[in-house]
Amino acid sequence: MKNPLVISLLSMALLSACNSEPEQSNKDAEVSMATLNQSALDGFAKSLKVEFELVTNVADDKCDKAKHDGLCYQGRIHFTAQQDFPYRDWAIYFSLINPVQTHSEGEFAITHVNGDLHKISLSDTFKGFKAGETKSLDFRADFWSLAETDLIPNYILTVDETSELLQSANWQPRVIESTRTQIDPETGLEIAPFVQEYTKVREQFKRTDTDETVWATANVLFERNANKPKSDTDLSSAIIPTPHTVIVDDSGNSIDLSAGIKVVFNNVSEESVATALSRLASLGVAQSDSGINVELQIAGDTDQFAGGYQLDIAKNEIRIKAADEIGVFYGLQSIAALIGVDDLTVPEMQVIDKPHYDFRGMFVDVSRNFHSQQFLFDLIDQMAAYKLNKLHLHLADDEGWRLEIPGLEELTEIGSKRCFDLSEKTCLLPQLGAGVDVNSPVNGFFSVEQYQQILKYAGERHIQVIPSLDMPGHSRAAIVSMKRRYDKYMQAGELEKAHQYMLHDPEDTTVYSSVQYYNDNTINACMDSSYAFIGKVMDEVKAMHSDAGYPLTRYHIGADETAGAWVESPKCKSFIEQHDDLQKAEDLVGYFIERVAKILAERDIEVAGWSDGMSHTQVENMPQVVQANAWGVLFWQGHQAAHNLVNQGWEVVVSSPDVMYFDFPYEPDPKEHGYYWASRHINTEKIFSFMPDNLPAHAEYWLDREDKPYQSDDTLTKDEQGNIQHGPLHKDKNFVGIQGQLWSENTRNDDLAEYKIFPRLLALAERAWHSPQWALPYDHEGQVYDQSSNKISAEKHQQRQQAWASFADTVANKEFAKLDLANIHYRIPTVGAKVEDGKLYINSAYPGLPLQYRQGNSNWLDYTAPVDVASDEIWVRAKAPTSERAGRALKVR
Repeated sequence: MKNPLVISLLSMALLSACNSEPEQSNKDAEVSMATLNQSALDGFAKSLKVEFELVTNVADDKCDKAKHDGLCYQGRIHFTAQQDFPYRDWAIYFSLINPVQTHSEGEFAITHVNGDLHKISLSDTFKGFKAGETKSLDFRADFWSLAETDLIPNYILTVDETSELLQSANWQPRVIESTRTQIDPETGLEIAPFVQEYTKVREQFKRTDTDETVWATANVLFERNANKPKSDTDLSSAIIPTPHTVIVDDSGNSIDLSAGIKVVFNNVSEESVATALSRLASLGVAQSDSGINVELQIAGDTDQFAGGYQLDIAKNEIRIKAADEIGVFYGLQSIAALIGVDDLTVPEMQVIDKPHYDFRGMFVDVSRNFHSQQFLFDLIDQMAAYKLNKLHLHLADDEGWRLEIPGLEELTEIGSKRCFDLSEKTCLLPQLGAGVDVNSPVNGFFSVEQYQQILKYAGERHIQVIPSLDMPGHSRAAIVSMKRRYDKYMQAGELEKAHQYMLHDPEDTTVYSSVQYYNDNTINACMDSSYAFIGKVMDEVKAMHSDAGYPLTRYHIGADETAGAWVESPKCKSFIEQHDDLQKAEDLVGYFIERVAKILAERDIEVAGWSDGMSHTQVENMPQVVQANAWGVLFWQGHQAAHNLVNQGWEVVVSSPDVMYFDFPYEPDPKEHGYYWASRHINTEKIFSFMPDNLPAHAEYWLDREDKPYQSDDTLTKDEQGNIQHGPLHKDKNFVGIQGQLWSENTRNDDLAEYKIFPRLLALAERAWHSPQWALPYDHEGQVYDQSSNKISAEKHQQRQQAWASFADTVANKEFAKLDLANIHYRIPTVGAKVEDGKLYINSAYPGLPLQYRQGNSNWLDYTAPVDVASDEIWVRAKAPTSERAGRALKVR
């Protein structure tokens, strides 16, 4: 994940160790030890009850003072046997986001393997389990744990790798059944029953004593919702994303499209708009000779931005005029936006529209946990519906390589799978709770044919696919795969082939740790074989695009989070000595990126990368066109690096984690899915309130990750030599677009991916397409912003809140039903509620959604108005408008 300096902190929660005596329910019981066998191992995996308990996030004097300002949390794992288990020689492997600091002395020990993988082994004092006995392992881990979803499932029980028993049988590792996830039948969300609930505010919800984050309880949400203005929008003319200009006819007349539309294509190719017409048909507006005439026209005299259009809806005819076919396509999508699932009328009106940004993107990580082709097809459909046009597809990282590369079969034979094979001869290590099954949905890859189908599916909807295979860091899947290729050809005596695409220096003794705690995930920047590998991969990917009819014109190399590698590599020491422009190993990051950019340029491919890595390069050594995704955290002055990259002439795509990372929680609640290293809550309203053209100004109304005010400095700052360190955007410069990100470390299925993306994607599209009147224009003179600077007027704040009310009304009463129809597993919001004078009051951020309540364990009842309640236990929830799916329930009292 793009986890900056502290992605660790996110879920880090999981790891670590404290010193406390292990708890035992039958402390004095003695067990006669026996020799372990497969049947006993299988039975123990099925019956052992594992529970994780978060003891506290309050740091004490036993935390490592040399790490993270002495911050750590205390966790405890309970093991309860259902039957006697008088065996040694076994171990448990499991995933924790951060390595442990310490663990309790006793019958167990925890060691870090690599990445997030850890091992629980038995000490010499282990005495076996009696039936009903509970043993506990205490530990301390870096930072804190703030979400129950921090804990990663699928603990693996196996024979210890140090045991002599391994020589006597073909042992099979097993996932401990109690650590598997389940699917909540009402919400469809993944839950982890082995994690004890987080209920304590300071100990289990807050990072530090100064953390001001407020738990999003039903009462808190009720007050928030109650303070919002009411929508004043006319839903019949509402379009998401909001058009540049909308003029509704004063007559109030509307046109019924239930009889269909008769399309006159004129000079528009039918193929270019076929998918937009298919979407209209799926909503009930099909093509018909007896339908309303729809005239399509590409007009050379139309003064439109690329993708812009003019839509005229009159009494007997609809006309769409645009400067290009993309504009016509978007005009048809606006007709689809106007209608409802159960109301196929559109008002007489005129829309004159154009996009605010040329780059309107969505990033999806299918590397950490694989996501299906159908998931991508469904996502692409919705991206096109809301006028997004760039799909940044992250196909390779440490935990998986997801694209077939002809001639490099090991990348998918090994690198696309995680299972339990510590030698990694058949698969990668079981990081991120992958379990033991190579056929698990978290494993997989796209064949050449499947990838080309994705390209075509996107292209037919006017969406460009920008592939990403991360390098030089985040490359462990490729490195391990090429090690296996090396082994294969060395064994065959083919030395040249063995060395052809090597990515590591076997004699490199550098000790380093990546952001996700890998010690071997960085491609060696000093070996020609590394660049031969990159050239080979680029040639194959370029050929796939070309053969699909959608040429590869831009490739994202990643280039981020390269930490401490190459220092003791003999090949790099020699390489640096031979290059006067290189002084130390850290200089190799810039060299690598510049050389890869040249490899791409030789193939007519533009280079893109994440801002931190790309900033290591020299502008004069880079191609003329460079895309940088700016992912600096705003409350850490992330706007400054973004402005610097824009000012040096690069195409900068705003990807700010504190608003554009969709893998973060919607609300601050331990049961919300997601990491939180940059924000505890990114709900749809926050994305809607984003002003991408004016990044520093958010300090006036946003908070930092502990919900405390912060200050943004956008003034010109120089160092002692007079060199500019940072400053405001130049008057002729701006960002080219914005991009939402879904990293998938803890997103293990397609439904959860959709839950995290939707409805946030609609607000992303709104901000990418439409520049609102309430946004504060950027001040190129440079300003300092905080909550007292008052550059944003009270009137603009009010306009923003009113605009959100209208947007939420449209989403709730038009778009959710369309998402239901498309079978999108969007997030149904948690709702607000209070009990006052014996009456229950419920409200929602999305007005009009069905609301329900339950007293105690009784059946759910529909809520339409305040109702008398008597139970001491009240639960509330919202439901989807056209299905039985429910949102997560909150307890009112």
